[in-house]
Amino acid sequence: MQHSSKSLNFIPRLIFATRWLQLPLYLGLIVAQVVYVILFGKELWHLILHINDLKEADVMLMVLGLIDVVMISNLLVMVIVGGYETFVSRLGLDNHPDQPEWLSHVNASVLKVKLAMAIIGISSIHLLKTFISASQIDRLPACTTEVTVSCTLNTSEGIMWQVIIHTLFVLSAIGIAWTDKLMSHAYHK
Repeated sequence: MQHSSKSLNFIPRLIFATRWLQLPLYLGLIVAQVVYVILFGKELWHLILHINDLKEADVMLMVLGLIDVVMISNLLVMVIVGGYETFVSRLGLDNHPDQPEWLSHVNASVLKVKLAMAIIGISSIHLLKTFISASQIDRLPACTTEVTVSCTLNTSEGIMWQVIIHTLFVLSAIGIAWTDKLMSHAYHK
């Protein structure tokens, strides 16, 4: 059976066009970004309204919560912009004054390392919030037989697991960066 060259060109073009299936995913992440902007506004408004009723530790926890929202939002921007630019289509931002510096040299490897570092930053904020509120562990009511996430996280065992998970994030990021360095070094030989 003989195939024409036209039919052979169709399949690679079709496969290449499937990258556009990711567009709804990136649009969904933009909606998630809007949700985080609304969440940030609510949390900031709550902080402002209750400023006179809050202790310093409570203010610090709320501000760390705001920073957490911003860092997750930054992660979303990296995934949306970097992922779209890398996997779907060029954004055409050359010479635009607001083009992020990192976008000019983004590729899948750079994006992985940046995402890993952002996840470590987010994990660090969560861990810091846990450490600040750790002094309240003894004053919390005992956990019921139905273990909830908040109950689990507010125990010594929960804190231990958070530290272990954070350490695994750090080790994973080091592994990703090291592998990327080895691969780029081998590629340039």
